[in-house]
Amino acid sequence: MQSKWNYEPPTPEEKKAAEELGEKIGMSPIIAMLLIRRGITTESAAKRFFRPQLADLINPFLMKDMDIAVDRLNDAMGRKENILVYGDYDVDGCTAVALVYKFLQQFYSKIDYYIPDRYEEGYGISMKGLEYAQEKGVKLIIILDCGIKAIKEIAYAKSLGIDFIICDHHVPDDEMPEAVAVLNPKREDDTYPFKHLSGCGVGFKFMQAFAKNNDIPFSRLIPLLDFCAVSIAADIVPVTEENRILAFHGLKQLNQNPSVGLKAIIDICGLNGRDISMSDIVFKIGPRINASGRMENGKESVDLLIERDFPTALSKARHINEYNEQRKDIDKQMTEEANQIVAKLESQKHQSSIVLYDENWKKGVIGIVASRLTEIYFRPTVVLTRENNLATGSARSVAGFDVYSAIKHCRDLLLNFGGHTYAAGLTLRWDDVKEFRRRFQQYVEEHIQPEQREVTIKVDAQIDFRDIASKRLYNDLRRLAPYGPGNEKPRFCTVGVYDFGTSKVVGRDQEHIKLELVDSKSNHVMNGIAFGQSASARYIKSKRSFDIIYTLEENIYKHGSVQLQIEAIREAEDYDPNNK
Repeated sequence: MQSKWNYEPPTPEEKKAAEELGEKIGMSPIIAMLLIRRGITTESAAKRFFRPQLADLINPFLMKDMDIAVDRLNDAMGRKENILVYGDYDVDGCTAVALVYKFLQQFYSKIDYYIPDRYEEGYGISMKGLEYAQEKGVKLIIILDCGIKAIKEIAYAKSLGIDFIICDHHVPDDEMPEAVAVLNPKREDDTYPFKHLSGCGVGFKFMQAFAKNNDIPFSRLIPLLDFCAVSIAADIVPVTEENRILAFHGLKQLNQNPSVGLKAIIDICGLNGRDISMSDIVFKIGPRINASGRMENGKESVDLLIERDFPTALSKARHINEYNEQRKDIDKQMTEEANQIVAKLESQKHQSSIVLYDENWKKGVIGIVASRLTEIYFRPTVVLTRENNLATGSARSVAGFDVYSAIKHCRDLLLNFGGHTYAAGLTLRWDDVKEFRRRFQQYVEEHIQPEQREVTIKVDAQIDFRDIASKRLYNDLRRLAPYGPGNEKPRFCTVGVYDFGTSKVVGRDQEHIKLELVDSKSNHVMNGIAFGQSASARYIKSKRSFDIIYTLEENIYKHGSVQLQIEAIREAEDYDPNNK
């Protein structure tokens, strides 16, 4: 899809500020400008950004109900009650359950964990889960990454004598469940300073508070930070403020001394010996943890994450990897089917959104298909499948559009829904699907902005190849990591580049371009890769100049060298730096 390039050249004031900041921190004005545009304008702020400190984590007792939650957990342990740690079947839920269970198990033995079966029980608290808790004599359930809307289920549990502590980060409704404590920074009555924790992050804050209350050294929590980093990356929450601290130190733990289960996944992914990044979690580690919940039961992922014996963990990781391979095959088939439906549906072509449904699609993969379609067509997308008389599905959105609000607008048709701005889940009667599609599409049409209908690539800086000829810029850029929403990997633009003569189309289906480019201004040569952009190959080989947008990446096949990962290619004469 053709994209718009959005680049705002620095003002004279910004240039001056970048030069001054660069001198103070010993970095180039390019890096200093990236900091300034992230709101980091002083030497002290830059140092805090580059070296996030665990000491700067927010006091967990600032979260509403935290004192109540800790008191109830202390009471449960003092009375020797059976405790159940219950969580969602996705990466965030599984890492949250693993973190809380592993931490509490060090101090208390009467504790168990539970992940609902996506196919038999569905999302959140299930009757089967409550029956399991009752059979085991559970008196307290700590629920993670879900539960904020489980009003009926928690009321029923209360009638059975089972208390709940909710640790969630999804948007609450006006009515709250009758839990003993509801830990959720998105509560309207919660003044906790940071609102964007992952579900695992909320669980971590609960354990931080429990440790503080019981004089347990904070150092006992540090080995669990790798779970926080995995959840932050996989759940695509902002990597800013408190999440940046957790992600920074979680990645450090993941690279230096990961938990046994994550070490096994790292081995299976082929990431051994590499500096693992947030991107590696998103594309390699996360999908494997997700795979068991998508294909069978997410409990297998928690079994792996809490495993202490490495050979056993490696065996479990291989099994989960098989699920991931199956998932990829089904994902590809369903995406192709969905694309064919979109191509055939005249009614979808002029819509600002896509709503597709098919009774044969696999429930565990429709979220991935919704993401794929959103990327391909750049429209808010809902994908549904049938389960008896119900339709269950997932929604994904484009930058800037709140798909959760669009779904909430149709709430009278829904039996259940929940989620975030960019991702949500929903359940409704199969007979109501067509009406839901009509109303959802009408809402999107009325509320989506023109700029949200286009792929816009934000350029952070326009540079020449001489700026990246040495590895200094790349090494300095690494200090801006971890990257993610709110701290995106910097994208650069270089204008007037040419093929050096060796660029060629590569890939199994000849879909990528391997490039060797020369910059006409500096005559430096750089290697690059442009994934999925083989349509530009003929123009590139014509020896005419063109402009590129790219990120800087390490070439893993040529250790120590830097290459351009090219996101967009445009004929030079078409370029307007202020086209936005």
